[in-house]
Amino acid sequence: MKQNDLKILLNNLYRKKISPEKALDQLQNFPYENMGFAKIDHHRELRSGVPEIIFSKDKSPGQIKKIIGSLSKEKSNILATRLSPDAYKVLKPSLPKKAIYNKEGQTLIIMNNKSFIKKGLITVITAGTSDIPIAEEAASTAEFLGSKVEKIFDVGVAGLHRLLDNLKYINKARVIIVVAGMEGAIASVLGGLVSQPIIAVPTSIGYGTSFGGISALLTMLNSCATGIAVVNIDNGFGAGCIAHRINFLGEKVLKNELDD
Repeated sequence: MKQNDLKILLNNLYRKKISPEKALDQLQNFPYENMGFAKIDHHRELRSGVPEIIFSKDKSPGQIKKIIGSLSKEKSNILATRLSPDAYKVLKPSLPKKAIYNKEGQTLIIMNNKSFIKKGLITVITAGTSDIPIAEEAASTAEFLGSKVEKIFDVGVAGLHRLLDNLKYINKARVIIVVAGMEGAIASVLGGLVSQPIIAVPTSIGYGTSFGGISALLTMLNSCATGIAVVNIDNGFGAGCIAHRINFLGEKVLKNELDD
């Protein structure tokens, strides 16, 4: 339930346009719905502006279907992450036509509320092609939340000219997400070239001594470049969320400047 929805409900109750019983019916799953195997937090969007997200890995298609049904009943927009193609194939017949599945990023989006104009600009960059799935998860998350997103893939430090060729586009962004495996050096390189905040995402891509992304994680954490924050290994979702929040802080500043 969004803040605006709750205001409308309370206002209608105050003006006696609806009965207390009707209001109670609409609030019956507030703040959460106990489904036994899951407790769906319908109050989360009211608190944080972001509805509960479905982390699909290790959930059965049946469980995911029930969670989607619960969120849809409350007219929440729905984002499911780490939804495998096999699970999506099982779910597809029960999904609305407006559902959008990103096979590379393994994300499912169902917009139950009216679409909105995407704002600001987040640029998602990958060092290599193998990092694209995590980048797509980040991009889908930020777009789902309302940010405008552009993507630049395969511009890692092994061919630095590729990154430099795209700097004029990168500099248009309000926030940058950098996704890289191997040694993860691109975050530091870019940090020395731009003024925007950078969200660095280490991936588990690499040979044996990359230790499943730990090498990239440590490189990013130990960067001497300024303005870099690091999320967990392969956490495209987390990067998309924090980048969106930073992006929308810029929208608030812009609105205040225009109001003045």
